[in-house]
Amino acid sequence: MRVLIAEDEVRLAENLAADLVAAGFAVDISGDGEDVAYRGAVEPYDVVVLDLGLPSIDGLNILKQWRIDGVKVPVLILTARDTWSERIKGIDAGADDYVCKPFHTGEVVARVRALIRRSKGIATSVISVGHLNLDTTTGIVTNDGEVIKLTAFELKVLSYLMHNKNRSVSRTELIEHVYAQDFDRDSNTIEVFVRRLRKKLGADLIQTQRGLGYILNDPNAPTAQYNAID
Repeated sequence: MRVLIAEDEVRLAENLAADLVAAGFAVDISGDGEDVAYRGAVEPYDVVVLDLGLPSIDGLNILKQWRIDGVKVPVLILTARDTWSERIKGIDAGADDYVCKPFHTGEVVARVRALIRRSKGIATSVISVGHLNLDTTTGIVTNDGEVIKLTAFELKVLSYLMHNKNRSVSRTELIEHVYAQDFDRDSNTIEVFVRRLRKKLGADLIQTQRGLGYILNDPNAPTAQYNAID
């Protein structure tokens, strides 16, 4: 999952980014309002953590324009403006959650996870696909009760597929959501991660839909699709 931190306080942004990366997120940072407005409009972020006091364009106006333009990314507002009227303005402008400074970065990480789950229609912190379970708070994966050890990027790929279970996810989409913008992206590595996951979790779990991408089907879902593995 990929997060944009829109914050001009460099140390605060870097500390928050470090905690988000440790929690398994791909993170981009921007401290300029114009750049934030552009990135949020063109990049497929899963969540934007948005400071209201950005230079060049303030966060509230950025958020309003995104919603006018149909940008639906979940937005968590960070601000030192802690009056109830300011919070109302942020929510009315289209924010999904609100945290006032100072805050504990752990709370922000938890709220980011919750926003992503909510945006995918997932009600609990544990995502299940058949006998496969992912605890989004700890990153622990179990398959039929057995803990499965995954590398950081294997977990990122699996997490994105589980958050988007029962629908096709292209290689391009996976690349856009598991790598930060400045990471050296290589589509071939996605295939490597999927092969490793199949070896660890079972060959039939992640299926390939020719010309479309990968799909992780929940056998308990009435609309589950089954397709031959390439």
